[in-house]
Amino acid sequence: MGLTRQYLRYEPAALFGLVASARAAVAFVALRGEWGRYVAVPACEHVFVWDTRKGEKVLILKGLKQEVSCLCPSPDGLHLAVGYEDGAIRVFNLLSGESTITFNGHRAAVTALQYDHLGGRLVSGSKDTEVIVWDVINESGLYRLRGHKDVITQVLFLKEKNLLVTCAKDTLVKWWHLDTQHCFKTLVGHRAEVWGMALLSKEKRLITGSADSELRVWDLTYIQEVQDPDEPESKKSKGSSSPGAEEKTEEDETLELDEHPEERIIKCSKVGSIMREGRDRVVTLGTDRMGKFLACHGTAAVLEVFSVLSEEEVQKKLEKKMKKVRKKAKQNSEEEPERSVELSLQEEIQRVTNVKASSKIKSFDLILSPKGELKMVLLLQNNVIELYNLDLSAQVPQAVRVSRITIGGHRSDVRTLAFSSDNIAILSAAAESVKIWNRSTLQCIRTMECEYALCSLFVPGDRQVIIGTKTGKLQLYDLASGSLIESLDAHDGAVWSIALSPDQHGFVTGGADKCVKFWEFELVKDESSVQKRLAMKHVRILQLDEDVLCVRYSPNQKLLAVSLLDCTVKVFYVDTLKFFLSLYGHKLPVLCMDICYDGTLIATGSADRNVKIWGLDFGDCHRSLFAHDDSVMYLQFVPKSHLFFTAGKDSKIKQWDADKFEHIQTLEGHHQEVWCLAISPNGDYVVSASHDKSLRLWDRTREPLILEEEREMQREAEYEESVAKEEQPVVAGERQGETGLAGKKTIETIKAAERIMEAIELYREEMAKHKEHNAICKAAGKEVPFPVNPILRAYGNITPSAYVLEVFKKVKSSELEESLLVLPFSYVPDLLRLFNEYIQLGSDVELLCRALLFLLKIHFGQITSNQMLVTVIENLKKTTISRVSEARDVLGFNMAGLQFLKREIEAKDEVTFFADATERFEEKKRKRKKKEKMVLAVL
Repeated sequence: MGLTRQYLRYEPAALFGLVASARAAVAFVALRGEWGRYVAVPACEHVFVWDTRKGEKVLILKGLKQEVSCLCPSPDGLHLAVGYEDGAIRVFNLLSGESTITFNGHRAAVTALQYDHLGGRLVSGSKDTEVIVWDVINESGLYRLRGHKDVITQVLFLKEKNLLVTCAKDTLVKWWHLDTQHCFKTLVGHRAEVWGMALLSKEKRLITGSADSELRVWDLTYIQEVQDPDEPESKKSKGSSSPGAEEKTEEDETLELDEHPEERIIKCSKVGSIMREGRDRVVTLGTDRMGKFLACHGTAAVLEVFSVLSEEEVQKKLEKKMKKVRKKAKQNSEEEPERSVELSLQEEIQRVTNVKASSKIKSFDLILSPKGELKMVLLLQNNVIELYNLDLSAQVPQAVRVSRITIGGHRSDVRTLAFSSDNIAILSAAAESVKIWNRSTLQCIRTMECEYALCSLFVPGDRQVIIGTKTGKLQLYDLASGSLIESLDAHDGAVWSIALSPDQHGFVTGGADKCVKFWEFELVKDESSVQKRLAMKHVRILQLDEDVLCVRYSPNQKLLAVSLLDCTVKVFYVDTLKFFLSLYGHKLPVLCMDICYDGTLIATGSADRNVKIWGLDFGDCHRSLFAHDDSVMYLQFVPKSHLFFTAGKDSKIKQWDADKFEHIQTLEGHHQEVWCLAISPNGDYVVSASHDKSLRLWDRTREPLILEEEREMQREAEYEESVAKEEQPVVAGERQGETGLAGKKTIETIKAAERIMEAIELYREEMAKHKEHNAICKAAGKEVPFPVNPILRAYGNITPSAYVLEVFKKVKSSELEESLLVLPFSYVPDLLRLFNEYIQLGSDVELLCRALLFLLKIHFGQITSNQMLVTVIENLKKTTISRVSEARDVLGFNMAGLQFLKREIEAKDEVTFFADATERFEEKKRKRKKKEKMVLAVL
């Protein structure tokens, strides 16, 4: 066997430079019992919790690989539900920061999440157009609701009734009855996508936001759900007319109703519209938790805030208005007005103010503080969180910005990165600023304003940095003072590339003006101080026929490689600037390149998605590698090796071996295009920047990476993915209609089913062995020791049937139904017999009954036609009924006991409270009498 080359694995170390991703919504969360101070924001695959008062990150809820697409805090403030791009939902505990529950049901990104008012149920909407209701307490899915034809944009529970409202991009608002799991109304009053909705006035009013500047307002009237059977027919017809007889007008934009009049649960009529100032579509529409304030925003930077009058305030306004009408009637000596006075919609929902943010708003959240202030947190497009306070007691309420979280990142995409020579400092530069980061603490230690940066480098000594800009300038900054020392107009177009000379006396730049310019460092006398300062001196120029995209020196400083817009790379001698080689073969321009440490190889990365490795002695192409699924944006060799990294627009970073032409590993983490990367001088660290606004640091570990194992792991991952993407198993007798099972087949559910199968097989084997052993003992006439299975010994010498129960209990509650669905029927008879045994013992009755009923539902035909199972089913019927009634009795007894204790404690507390009050009153009385006596004595 030949020698295999050993590589070392690079692993993700940190994510920094990101305040918040604009993909999902921002939300106020309660930490340490305090509302209005902490906000949860999406940050790529993680969720960051920021303290808005201190501007610090207090908690990171770590995700896996997929990007966060939706957030929803629980009503008690202790949990946060997070929806991901792959359709998974994870519920995090905000006290520990751990993920407690995982739900898998959606096949695409989660777009809407909502808890019910008690926090026991969670409803989710997705890009796959389906809505799923989850049981948070039991950690399982309840049912799937189908009906929408496009992405779900909002889901809302109604507290009073067991109803659900959903809206989607298909222009429809649907009403679902959760007891019967069907859609009983469809609101068709919109001509474009419904982007958001909110319930107001104790759920008697619905507001919807669409693609225009109108917020449509609908009145909700709850109709008696079930008619009294003794009620006369005439009264019934009077009470609720059939949908066909009902007149449809444009104002009373009523709905597609079901055919049965008794199924009319709610009536929804349009009462008018509130006009927004923005002319674009509604992006987010929401209320505070009390429903007193409504806010919405479009694609611009303005948040419009409205106040909603309560029933008492409406009544007061009506009385005031009525008084005015009566007074007017008296003055005009008219009769008492008979007509009733009504408030207009604009009077009931009043505009409070407009909040102008510093950039485009992506989402917001509102909370009414106990002091009477309205707190608003805005998540902006440019990686910023802003917190505003609105003083409602003021005559003209004005929003005041109280905090702004910005220090943790750039406002725009980072286009260039560089490492200092000591591997400690990282430079990142974007369209508006240059930041210097400490690699070990990941804290930003310097921020300097600059023009649109495209390339950068640390000056030898690491005390200054040079930035090449889009306008053609070279800007020299001093890091100690954080000030701009010098700015030169270097090129007539953008400065696309900059490279430090190996002797460290100067550098070279390439620009869009078809020039390569050579510069040297020099010390000049500063007018403002006695000391000399560093300056840049232009020494030579190389004029070319095409725009220059990239320049690189060879390590011995003899050659200069220049990438041009005509898809070629030209190599020149540095001393004479004479032409040496032309490297042609790419179909699109070469965007990046690098020369290895010994000057023998040059690697070029192009917009044609290929990387070519060339020899620098003759300019021959050693190998062409298909590197990425999109343009190769950056390429750099690891110091002192022939390994190099490439970054692509396909959001991946890959490591390659230039000698063996092999792909070593892929660094996955970024969710959008990777613009640039930088490798530390010692090769231990890689830092990358992406369009998702994040910077990521990767560490070289001591763990060896074996290519064969990597390929095997990759194949396994692909197989698992393909298995999970297979057709979902069909439940016998289930109609593919509005409702369905909540879960979906994943690799976890398949593994769980396999574990159950293995346990049942072990049980069968052990039973057969027991029979054999008994026969041997009978024949021998004495007891022969029975060999214990090592697996059962590991579980503490339990019985085979107890082992099956242990395995069954370890299946996650959210994956139970899907695991049983893929279980072959040949294992079901054994499982039913075991269930009978377990239920008789009274262990885990609830779990076993749930599994039993599901198995009976999906295998009903086969079970009923199997004569062998008749007695088993009869026994199960008796045992389950008796055990379930016992469990219910115990539960009822415990509930009654707890309620009794609660009443006792309340009664005791009331007595104590009144006793305390009486004592205080008596003490006050004594003090007053004493005081009066003293006054009398003085007199």
